[in-house]
Amino acid sequence: MADSITPPPHAEPLLSLRDVRKSYGPREALRGVSLDVARGEFVALLGPNGAGKSTLFQLLTGLFNADDGSLSVCGHDIRHNSVAALAGIGVVFQQSTLDLDLGVAANLKFHASLHGLGGRRARERIADALQRLGLSERAGDPVRELSGGNRRKVELARALVHEPAVLLMDEATVGLDPASRRQLLDEVLALRARGVGVLWATHLVDEAEAADRVIVLHQGRILAQGRPQNLAEAAGTATLAEAFLKMTGDTVA
Repeated sequence: MADSITPPPHAEPLLSLRDVRKSYGPREALRGVSLDVARGEFVALLGPNGAGKSTLFQLLTGLFNADDGSLSVCGHDIRHNSVAALAGIGVVFQQSTLDLDLGVAANLKFHASLHGLGGRRARERIADALQRLGLSERAGDPVRELSGGNRRKVELARALVHEPAVLLMDEATVGLDPASRRQLLDEVLALRARGVGVLWATHLVDEAEAADRVIVLHQGRILAQGRPQNLAEAAGTATLAEAFLKMTGDTVA
């Protein structure tokens, strides 16, 4: 497992949210959320179902606008400079968005074109991404012929083709077997050595235990954040799982 990179003191975060709020009618999905992700930092956004994780990711990817507060990527405000902000983000959603009838490389090539990458530059980045994830020999295969774990790898490769500063992973291991889940997590953890900032949303405590920092989100509010062991100590528990249960009343995952 790759070591994380410690950001220099007072370095500007790659991803920054300040007092973000979002409601759907009378229901408050996010209630003043503030968080940062630094270069080379793996941050786990840990919360039970309905905590507001997916809403937060919808705001970060420009699908919806926040009712209040600010969101920025690499210093670019998403509301006022969305093109520059979104160019700095790679994302893997909970639900697959791959074209199952296209080949693996063709899916990546289409995504690269959306980011203005073509020709030799795109081919080199696609080849590099597939090689890094062990998919080079499957480049021409239709996505529908791949296992669930390999499909997730393709989505990760696609998210990284344009070399984003920030990677968003929204419950990306749902439906994977334990070995595939661990392998995907290890691949993303290794990105810290390249300076990529990662926000990994999950309801699974064992995934959050691998993070540099854990942010506990519950009912649209941040309850606590810190290193996994520090959160357990602050809650007066032996493990992060017990601390998570104590804070949220959710079932230990």
